[in-house]
Amino acid sequence: MQSQIDIIEDESDVCPIDTVEDVLSAHNWCFNRLNDEELLVDITGKTGSYKLFFIWQEDMNALQFCVQMNQEIEENNLPTAQKAILQLNEDLWMGHFDLPATTKKPSFRQTALIPRTSRANIMDMIENLVDISLAQCERHYPLFALLASANDIDDQILSLAVMDTVGES
Repeated sequence: MQSQIDIIEDESDVCPIDTVEDVLSAHNWCFNRLNDEELLVDITGKTGSYKLFFIWQEDMNALQFCVQMNQEIEENNLPTAQKAILQLNEDLWMGHFDLPATTKKPSFRQTALIPRTSRANIMDMIENLVDISLAQCERHYPLFALLASANDIDDQILSLAVMDTVGES
């Protein structure tokens, strides 16, 4: 029994960013390791392209993950976008959307606590983190595309855009 515990402890000493590299490689995604704690990757989803940021905070055993959409919200639609993000976030169980003032590009963020566990468990956690985040971004991509257009979006159009739909057109 002691030898199994030692194996788990040895595996968990690996920086989770190294494990992120393994997950990204399994998807054949090219990534850029910025330093020992940060990694960036550009990907294309079903509806748009995204920048994925991974930042490891060792003293907290936390992995911050951000998916940035490739759309910049038009200045005239910023108040409407902020209202839409509030509505979207009310229904989320994990993670949240935000709109950084510096980029005006919608982002989906999550932070995961990474326990001392096996490399396989950490890979599963990272895979789930990526899958859930990308699913949320893909689900709401049309809303953010509408807000990135030059058209003024009123409350009626916003309520329709935020509404969940069934199927795809």
